[in-house]
Amino acid sequence: MAQKIGHKPRKEMIAETKGKLIAAARRAFATRGYAEASMDDFTAEAGLTRGALYHHFGDKKGLLQAVIAEIDAEMSDRLCAISAKAENAWRGFVDESVAYIEMALEPEIQRIMLLDGPAVLGDPSQWPNQNACIRTTTASIQKLIDEGTIRKVDAEATARLVNGATLSAALWIAGAEDPQAVSKKAVEAFNAMISGLLKEKAPA
Repeated sequence: MAQKIGHKPRKEMIAETKGKLIAAARRAFATRGYAEASMDDFTAEAGLTRGALYHHFGDKKGLLQAVIAEIDAEMSDRLCAISAKAENAWRGFVDESVAYIEMALEPEIQRIMLLDGPAVLGDPSQWPNQNACIRTTTASIQKLIDEGTIRKVDAEATARLVNGATLSAALWIAGAEDPQAVSKKAVEAFNAMISGLLKEKAPA
């Protein structure tokens, strides 16, 4: 049976439509902020209707959630790459944590993830992606315990405290009058705090 030319499968068309809306909304949220971004503006930019937005995302808030999920996935990929480059597991764990804190200086992440996101969607520690984040951090800490790099602590409890500290630091930086200065202070304090987990002869 001959293949139809010029007709995309429905699944592909849906993914393309959603992708266009997310990309347009992401630009609008980053430049104008969630409150000022108009649904008509980004549906027009994407060459689509409000109906398409409502069908795929429910409303503007649903679209913000989709934009945040996309940025979060990109951040995770970047953090994994940073961790993978480190000379040992401890250095990778610290570098990844510090990089997350410093991402709060990036305008798009600052505005969408750390200012508008919490204002619209509530406490980021309760967002759906946090459970996966806690599991990943717990596994990293357990590995460091098993290899004898850090003290024998409860891995999940420590993961929750580390994640809480990095998130709190990122939110502090995003809302600060001088984010660069606050970022420097936050990273210094985090490094001092996290080093308390190390055994005496662990890698620096």
